Amino acid sequence: MTKTIAIIGSGFSALAASCYLAQQGNIVTIYEKNDTIGGRARQFKKDGFTFDMGPSWYWMPDVFERFFHDFGKKTSDYYELIKLNPAYRVYFGINDFINIYDNLEEIKSTFENIEKGSGAKLEGFISQAKSNYDIAIKELVYRPGVSPLELITPQTILKLNQFFSTVSNDIRKEFKNERLVQILEFPVLFLGAKPSNTPSFYNFMNYADFGLGTWHPKTGMFDVIRGIEKLALELGVTIETNSPIEKIVVENKTATGIVINGKIINADIILSGADYHHTETLLDETFRTYSDKYWESRVFAPSSLLFFVGFNKKIENVTHHALFFDVDFNQHAVDIYDHPKWPDAPLFYANFPSKTDKTAAPEGMESGFFLIPLAPGINDSEELREEYFEKIITRFEQLTQRDVKKNITFKKSFCKNDFVTDYNAYKGNAYGMANTLLQTAFLRPKLKSKKVRNLYFTGQLTVPGPGVPPALISGKLVAELIQKSIRP
Repeated sequence: MTKTIAIIGSGFSALAASCYLAQQGNIVTIYEKNDTIGGRARQFKKDGFTFDMGPSWYWMPDVFERFFHDFGKKTSDYYELIKLNPAYRVYFGINDFINIYDNLEEIKSTFENIEKGSGAKLEGFISQAKSNYDIAIKELVYRPGVSPLELITPQTILKLNQFFSTVSNDIRKEFKNERLVQILEFPVLFLGAKPSNTPSFYNFMNYADFGLGTWHPKTGMFDVIRGIEKLALELGVTIETNSPIEKIVVENKTATGIVINGKIINADIILSGADYHHTETLLDETFRTYSDKYWESRVFAPSSLLFFVGFNKKIENVTHHALFFDVDFNQHAVDIYDHPKWPDAPLFYANFPSKTDKTAAPEGMESGFFLIPLAPGINDSEELREEYFEKIITRFEQLTQRDVKKNITFKKSFCKNDFVTDYNAYKGNAYGMANTLLQTAFLRPKLKSKKVRNLYFTGQLTVPGPGVPPALISGKLVAELIQKSIRP
C-alpha cells in the first residue's frame, strides 16, 4: 500500500531511510532546514579549500557496502575509496608519535617494539574484538530496539560477562604502556562515552580500527552524502531544502502533516531524522514521549569545537589523521562527563584531507580541520574559541616542530552554539547519546512514537547509536518498522 511520507532532515539516517521507503513504493519527500543536504555531514568551501564539516573517519566499510547492496548497487557505483596508510598518527610529545598502519602485522610489530609481549596480546585482543564485531554488526545492530529479548542469542549469552566489565578494564589488564592503552581506548570514543563506562563487548570498535582499516572517500565524506542522494533521487525521492519544520500536525493522536512557513503539508507518515528532543518540541506537550527531565538525565556524547583552517603552504611531519594525546586523557574525560567545563589542557584531533585529496586545497596549500571534544551544554563564546585555537595551534607547532601560524590564510570556527542553531542539537551535542550500558539497544529512545501514531524517528539519539555506520543502519531499521505497519 503506497503511503506519502514526509522526512524531516537530510543527514545520513534520513537519506538512508528515504531510499528504503522509496524502494518499497512510497512517495517520499525530504524536508531540510538548511540550504544544503547532509546534516552534520555538510560540506564547507572557501577560497578553493573544501572541508567536511562533520564526520571525517570512514570506518566499517562493510556497513556501507551492505547498505548499497540492499539496492543492488556497490559503493564503487557512487564513490571511490582510498585506504589510508598510515591510518593515523598519535602524538604524545615533541616528535614522539606512533603511526598506526593499514595492517595488523605492522601494528603488532609497533606494539611489540614499545612493550615486549604486547604483539601477541594484541593479536588475541583483536581476535576477540572481531568475534564481537561479527555478532554486533552482522546481527545485533540490525534489530530495532523494541525488546530486551533482541539481545539474547546463543552468542551473546556466551559473552554476557562482557556487558559487566569495561573496555578500559580489559585493555589495562593486558597492556601496561600508557601510550598503547590510550591508542586502544581511542576507538570507543566514537560511541560517545568514556572507555571506563563502555561495556567490554564494544571492543568490536578495535576490530573496526585495526582489522578493517581507515578509508577516505576520494574527495571527502560528502562523497557518501552525494552518493546516497543520487541513489535516493534514482528511487524517486524528492528533496526540499530551506524547509524548516515549525510544527508536526496531530489529529486524533495521529500525525497527519507538518507545517513549513505557515503552510500545512499533509502526509500519511512523518519520520524525523532531526534531533529527537527538538522533534518532540514540534509536538504539543501531551504528545511528547520523553520529558525534559528524561533528556536531562541522559549521558550525551560530547559537543565539539571545530576549526576549518586554510594554510598557504604544505605542512610536513603530519598525516591525514592525527591525534594529539600529549595531555592527561582522563582529566579531559572528567571535564566532559563528570564536571563539565572547558578543559585546561584539551586533547585534540587534526585532519588534513589535502594530504590525500588534491582537490581539498589549492595547489601548494593545505586544508586543516581541528576538533576539540567538549562537554555538551557548555558556555560558548568567540573569545573562548580564540583562546582554545591559540592553545592547540601552539601545541601543534611544538609537537610537530612546524611553524604554521603565519601561514594561516583563513579560519572558520563551529561550536556548541552552531550545533544548536544549525542542527537543533540538544545542548549542542555533536555525536548524539552515548552508548553506555544503560543507553544501549532497547534502552535508547524508540524508533516509533509511543504517543502518536504514524510518527517515527531515526538517527543518533535512537537505535543503534552515534556514528555514520549506525546512522545508515538506523535508517534501515525505521524503514522496516514503517513498512511493517502499513502492510495490508
